[in-house]
Amino acid sequence: MTVETPTPPIVAAHVIVAGNEKGGAGKSTVAMHVAVALARMGRRVGAIDLDVRQRTFSRYLENRRAWAESRGLPLVMPTIASVSPSGLRDVDAAEAEDERRFDTALRSLAETCQFIVIDAPGADTFLSRCAHAAADTLISPMNDSFVDFDLLGDVDPETFAVRRPSLYAELVWECRKRKAARARRPIDWVVMRNRMAPGIESRNRQRLGDALKALSSRVGFRVAPGLSERVIFRELFPKGLTLLDLEPGVADQGMTIAHVAARQELRDLMIVLKLPGLDGEPLRF
Repeated sequence: MTVETPTPPIVAAHVIVAGNEKGGAGKSTVAMHVAVALARMGRRVGAIDLDVRQRTFSRYLENRRAWAESRGLPLVMPTIASVSPSGLRDVDAAEAEDERRFDTALRSLAETCQFIVIDAPGADTFLSRCAHAAADTLISPMNDSFVDFDLLGDVDPETFAVRRPSLYAELVWECRKRKAARARRPIDWVVMRNRMAPGIESRNRQRLGDALKALSSRVGFRVAPGLSERVIFRELFPKGLTLLDLEPGVADQGMTIAHVAARQELRDLMIVLKLPGLDGEPLRF
């Protein structure tokens, strides 16, 4: 009797995807801060930027390397793997080549990395679907408005009750089925209410919260506290720094009360994500 050897998973590293079809929701900001947070906790982190046009995540990391080299700083730095889209004209051939390139990048990073952070494009592309189907943790930042919610679910204009899942929720559902068939592992989907104005409550915020709660039970995501609308999450981009790098000799500015609050928001997010191997470990930032 022949005993079949189980097929090994594509990657052993935990894959974190920042994904949402809505542009300007903060995917690259979240990807960068999560990657740096993990690296500062002593984890080996890989990075892939699939937004091949804007390349915000890539540019952020390039700026970080340049700043570290120009100042002689020992900044933690994720290992970067690039995935270029196929130039073939035949759609089927191009998608097959895209998938091979994506899988090659994942396998390469998984050889040395414990976590791989992927910034997906703000559009429904084949490479974006590849990333979503490979995700172990999917983080979907959304601005705190029904404009962004519309990609997740359709609401009644009078009662604000959720009528049905929408485009992006359907995409995630398809990718979940693909992941289950290929790797037999679930995707932990976390929706972030991003860029909320601190300390401001409104009827619209309450309605949006109720709609998210109702939809989460139908399509299976968790709602996480996001990052507020703070300048610190964007102003350090030219240097490739994050708010976690605000230390003497690294950044040319000191910590303020707002920076401390922003750092706590990131701590809260990392706790909610429940990433493997971090349970009970002190956050080193």
